[in-house]
Amino acid sequence: MEDNKIWSVTLILTMIAGYCDSITFVAADKIFSAHVTGNFIVFAYQLIQGGDGDAWIKLLTFPVFIVAVMTGGWIATRFINKHTLLYCEGIILIVGGAIACSLGYLPDREVTWPMYLVTMMIVFAMGLQNAYGKLFPKDTFGPTTMMTGNVTQLSLDLKGLLFSGFKDADYLKAFKHGLITVSGFLIGCYFGAYVGKLFGLVGVVLPGIAMMICYYYSRSAVAQLQK
Repeated sequence: MEDNKIWSVTLILTMIAGYCDSITFVAADKIFSAHVTGNFIVFAYQLIQGGDGDAWIKLLTFPVFIVAVMTGGWIATRFINKHTLLYCEGIILIVGGAIACSLGYLPDREVTWPMYLVTMMIVFAMGLQNAYGKLFPKDTFGPTTMMTGNVTQLSLDLKGLLFSGFKDADYLKAFKHGLITVSGFLIGCYFGAYVGKLFGLVGVVLPGIAMMICYYYSRSAVAQLQK
């Protein structure tokens, strides 16, 4: 893909990941769906605070995530169109939002099994997106679900720009790519938290629709380049 095609896909995917991470944290008992390693911290915190009967569910995100990544690898080998991974992710998010609505999970309700069911579906969807990023790294400017590495690279690129007096074209290009990745995630986090507070997990249908748009856009972009 050319840069002007990649940046759109990168922005959409990072916004979706940030959105999903925030909406599950705000509306689903402080569970991270994209940065699943953060659930180790929440689990440990709940334990030292006396914990509750649901603390162990934070650890359940790991096998769900692992199975999702493995499934993503399997899908990538079974379908010629690599963007099928994005299609599957979008479908899961849309179905998850529909289930949240149909089972009556809304804000300020008691923590119930429908909430955890939908949350694990979101974790699974994020696992597919992580698999996509690892299998097809050239489709984006960097990882779209884990920002620590992107911020590290952004800092190194900024250092290179400063020491070159903002004259190094390579550092400038890389820095712009990093800004798209990190800012996209931040924007997604804000909207995910806002929608999660107002509507609960029903709001996950929005990134599902955005993912479907990303799927069709990226597929058409590849088709044009192949002509």
